This record gives sequence, C-alpha cells and structure tokens, in this order.
Amino acid sequence: MSGPEGGGLRIRRIVFVLLLFVACYLGFALWSGIGKLAVGLARFEWWTFGAAFALAFGNYVLRFFKWQFYLGRLGVSVGAVDSFLTFLSGFVLTISPGKVGEVFKSIVLFQTHGVPIPKTAPIVIAERVTDMIGIIVLIVVGSLGFRGGILPAAVGTVLVVGLLGVIASRRASFAVIALIARLPGPFRRIGPKLEEAYESLAMLVAPRNLWWPTLLSIAAWSLECCALAVILHGFAANVPLMLSVFFYATSTLAGAVILTPGGLGVTEAGLREQMMGLGHVDEATSTAAMMLVRFATLWFAVLVGFVALAILKRRHPGLLSV
Repeated sequence: MSGPEGGGLRIRRIVFVLLLFVACYLGFALWSGIGKLAVGLARFEWWTFGAAFALAFGNYVLRFFKWQFYLGRLGVSVGAVDSFLTFLSGFVLTISPGKVGEVFKSIVLFQTHGVPIPKTAPIVIAERVTDMIGIIVLIVVGSLGFRGGILPAAVGTVLVVGLLGVIASRRASFAVIALIARLPGPFRRIGPKLEEAYESLAMLVAPRNLWWPTLLSIAAWSLECCALAVILHGFAANVPLMLSVFFYATSTLAGAVILTPGGLGVTEAGLREQMMGLGHVDEATSTAAMMLVRFATLWFAVLVGFVALAILKRRHPGLLSV
C-alpha cells in the first residue's frame, strides 16, 4: 500500500484478480468435463442452491456479531449500518491467503471513521483464531460417525493451541515479530506495526474474550456445512448430515492452513475427494456439488463484499478516492 489511505488497493486490480480466478474455475469445469457436470445438474433441485445462499448469508450475519463484539472490546463505536457494511466489505478480499486481506475492513474504518488501522487490524487475526476453533469443533462432531476422522481434528487442534500459546506469550510473540521484521521487502515495515497491534490482539484472544466469539463461529460455520448438505440433498445424494459437516469443515480447515488464496484448489479437492471416497457419491455429482457449494459460499461472499463496498462508497464518497 502507498499509505494508510489504501492507495495500493485499487478496485480495478482486485476485479482483475477475481476475474482471473473465475477464469481458472471455468478452466477447472472444462477439465472436469462439462458433460459430466451437465449430467449431474440435469437432476438437481435448484431450490436447494438458493437455500445454500441463504445459509451462507446467515454465516455472515453471525460473524458480524463477532466483529461487533471485538469492536466493543476495543472501545470502537461505529453505527450499526456502517459497521455491517464495513464488515461485509472485507469479503472483497476473501480470496487472499488465510483471508488476511480482510484487514481491508480496518482500512475502510480508518477512511470512514478515522479509527487507526493498528487498533482494529488484530480483529482479523482474532476472527481467524475463533473461526479455526469453531471449525475444529465441527470436525470433531462430524467425525464421530466413522473411524479415522479424528486425525484432522487433532492436527488442527495442535495448530490452534500453538497459535494461542504464541499469542499468550509476550516473549514468543515479539520473537516472531522480530523474525518477520528481518525478512526482506515490505516485511521490514510491518514489524513495528505488529508490535503496536500486539496488545490489542492479546486482549482479544484472552480466555474471557474467547468463549462468545467461538460459539458464534461454531454456529456460523455450521450453517455453511449445512449448505453442502442441502446441495447434496438437491442431487438426491444419500449423505448423512454429520458426514457433510465433516467434509466441509475439514476442507475449509485445509484451505485455511495451506495458505492458498481463498483455499482455492485445496478446499475443492478436499470436498470432491471426500464426497467420492467417504460419502460414496459419484464423480459427476461430487464435482457439481463441490462447485455449487463454492459458488454459494466463496464467490457469493466476494459478490456481497463488492455490493457492500459500493453502498459504503455512496455513503462516504471519499472512500478509496486516491
């Protein structure tokens, strides 16, 4: 970025990147075989696709309450409408690795309400931590019905506990920050900002501030797990709900841990292979269900983000005007 005003985050560049990823998705569809997808979609009940969009939006609403909780803990007061639009605008960069691009929300708050970026940027990390905890809980719940399902949950739990341990230890945190500051390029400039943001982050993930956001995360991500179950129902695929929860949660966790943009490639492969291998769903249906649920969750989120940003731009004409 050219400065805290976010000059480097030009909308045209974001749109170009998104179009590139959409082109990759179309390429994937061609590689998978349009004929196979057509066979799967021919018998699909399309009302379930609409239900999946509704469930995904319910996920966003519940996670907004988490955003509001964190803003309150940091003493940041923003009107409910602007706060909701700001939260949704972060989805514009939801395809960034680990969704760290959602720090865009902090840039929007700075430009619209003068809230310092380092003050609210730690919210993004706190959101990711509680999201991962919530997803791991769902993996555990979904794994109860078959053997071997607990292994991904154990791996994810170790990662989350390790992250919380680093954050809880001031010495470990500043050691990691010092390591980042020694890296070349923009990382040298990030180091001092991370030190400034650490106190807010440590407070946000303190035990007293974890339980409510984690419950919201569990409820929110269970809705997107149900979106997969609903879409599979639209294909008349006989997959138990808990197995659908396991498929979606493990694939989402893999996409978050392996830092590809938006989990692209990793999440899709995990969903399709698990539906075929563990759910015994045929290849055409697995591929079609995977693509539909990703459009109803990932790409819908990006669209919602752009709509929210456009509304915010009308409410605050100076936003991103650099």
